Amino acid sequence: MTQNLNLTLKIWRQANSDARGRFETYQARDVSPEMSFLEMLDFVNEELTKEGKEPIAFEHDCREGICGCCGAVVNGRAHGGLAGTTLCQVHMRHFANGSTVVIEPWRARPFKVLKDLIVDRSPFEKLQQAGGFISVNTGSAPEANSIPVKREDAELAMDAAACIGCGACVAACPNASAMLFVSAKVSHLALLPQGKAEALARAHRMVARMDELGFGNCSNEAECEAACPKRVKIANIARLNREFLKAALFGPIARKGVPSA
Repeated sequence: MTQNLNLTLKIWRQANSDARGRFETYQARDVSPEMSFLEMLDFVNEELTKEGKEPIAFEHDCREGICGCCGAVVNGRAHGGLAGTTLCQVHMRHFANGSTVVIEPWRARPFKVLKDLIVDRSPFEKLQQAGGFISVNTGSAPEANSIPVKREDAELAMDAAACIGCGACVAACPNASAMLFVSAKVSHLALLPQGKAEALARAHRMVARMDELGFGNCSNEAECEAACPKRVKIANIARLNREFLKAALFGPIARKGVPSA
């Protein structure tokens, strides 16, 4: 029979983005190893509620490893550090009985802490609005074979499109760079015929918006790839750099005018 766990939790508590945050210590006793990390937090919150204390605020949605809303830094690792895994899919059997677990929100200037472990990830939405789309009226679904796409390009585009925008790449990067997120959005459109029409403006718009929002620069640490729960590759950053260079040479930026997003 598997032994239940007794853990010491050091959790970041912060009332809002303007308040001063702090770590508070809690005891999580008799935790089943089969619980997911979020179920463990639910368990702790039930005890806090019984004691008349304010529960720990954390974000979640699907709890199926699809949306990435659950993202937090656990023992210094985004999403808990298991390769290709969101935090909601990390189970307590990966923690040693009696250990101390430090839990904190994403740390990046653009991601303001809303409360406790919840951060404002709307800067990613603003990046998407800057160019992560195609402006075409599709009407009904087109014939699948009407625009041939090489299998290799289709596979690479799908790999890039797997990005769920959780922000782990930013949290893991020592510069809080959003290059992996931006490159994933640029890559999956740059590789497909539908994305070619706006390709020259897209890369410049998104990179410029990334700078405006306060994200840092990429210095090729590759921590973003290691933290990504969907295993998005940093090869996409190289593709983004090529797309940006093409925009500089042939796109609106070269003509000293970039259409507004």
